[in-house]
Amino acid sequence: MSDEQTPVSELGYEQARDELVEVVRLLETGGQDLDSSLALWERGEELAARCTEHLDGARRRIDAVLGEGGDAGEGSAARA
Repeated sequence: MSDEQTPVSELGYEQARDELVEVVRLLETGGQDLDSSLALWERGEELAARCTEHLDGARRRIDAVLGEGGDAGEGSAARA
């Protein structure tokens, strides 16, 4: 991982997910001192929260679309 990290709030879902995978890999391999491990853990927590934000936003968008056209889709399926 680089010393200059992009702020978590600026990462897209795929970027945050990929970096989170790398953080987990580094923590699992060990070899870090306590301060480095804690910094990785904290970054991982932020990345996981960012991924959740993206997924929650996607769920809201899907729910909104399904809510707008859900009845029409059911009605046309019932007529088929």
